[in-house]
Amino acid sequence: MCEKRILIASLLKPINDTRLYEKLGLSLAKLAGVQVHIAAYEAPLPEAPPHNLFFHPLFRFRRLSFGRLRAQLRFFRLLLRLKPDIVIASTHELLPVSFLYTLLSKSKLEYDIQENYALNLQAQQNYPWLLKHLFAFLVRSTEQLIAPAVAHFLVAEQTYLQELPFLEHRYTLIENKYKPGPNYRQPPFPVHLSKESLRLLYSGTIAEVYGIFEAIALADQFHQVYPGTTLTIIGYCAQPATLEKIRTLIRQKPYITLIGGNNLVPHQQIIDQIQKSDVGLLPYQPNESTFRCIPTKLYEYMAHALPMLLQHNPLWETILAQANAGIAVDFSKPAGQAIGEILFSKSYYQNGVPDMVYWDAEEVKLLQVMGQLLA
Repeated sequence: MCEKRILIASLLKPINDTRLYEKLGLSLAKLAGVQVHIAAYEAPLPEAPPHNLFFHPLFRFRRLSFGRLRAQLRFFRLLLRLKPDIVIASTHELLPVSFLYTLLSKSKLEYDIQENYALNLQAQQNYPWLLKHLFAFLVRSTEQLIAPAVAHFLVAEQTYLQELPFLEHRYTLIENKYKPGPNYRQPPFPVHLSKESLRLLYSGTIAEVYGIFEAIALADQFHQVYPGTTLTIIGYCAQPATLEKIRTLIRQKPYITLIGGNNLVPHQQIIDQIQKSDVGLLPYQPNESTFRCIPTKLYEYMAHALPMLLQHNPLWETILAQANAGIAVDFSKPAGQAIGEILFSKSYYQNGVPDMVYWDAEEVKLLQVMGQLLA
């Protein structure tokens, strides 16, 4: 019997992205009689993938360039050569080309909705007012036009079920829970913090809306009160002006380290820093595009029993309280000493890491729906 082919594709995510490879890719590779292919932005290839998982690092371009348009042609050529039975488009930009391919073949189209892209464009300040609303209109129009042809939607956030009416009833909620690596071991608990040495961590996307400058300000205050405090910033920053401002701010601060910045950072390197740190920071600025979403790093920090300082948010605070995983603060009004007194007065994860942070249940749902589509 011929093997079925599944192609997972993203224009901007790296080929080793945690959702594309570690979660969707490795999980789908468990299906019998299936080849899994991942097409994405150029990055170091993961080591020792399953025998039926293949990589196509097609894309490499500046974010605002004609290379981004040429990437569509490269992707279409891959589709014609590979002839996948199921195409999982993990970004809105690949929807039109994927849809065109399904018209020319008997393949099925899935849309992996990792973000509410139109809302992100409207709510975040990455473009001038007119441009961001124009881009948001084009994105939402594309999604709505192609939605009837989508066989199934994979949805990363519960809130999108209310925000995106074009989903109808053809969706499965596949959240970004933590997928442990082969060397993962549940950390010891409860967790106690020391005033003598406090290693703070800011990981993931480096951006103003995610509170990078508030993280630096809090680290400065902590360092004044607790001289053993350090801050590690690790991740990718897409805005050159933001990155330059960060470098200027930390230039004379040896207790703050930047890893990555203008380079993509392998996920395992981020996990290594989580394991070395004492407190994870989630200083997200109140914004409609993130307020009802659960950051992936929240699950990552909890899986490693890392206490957290996070911005006040009812959804996040409920999860935090259930696991006794940290405290919520107002990062817009940082008070290092006051926060420190509360932080050091508690112990964390008295009952260990809750099962809800792990990928296992998401994998079961994913394999079930994919099995039905392949049949």
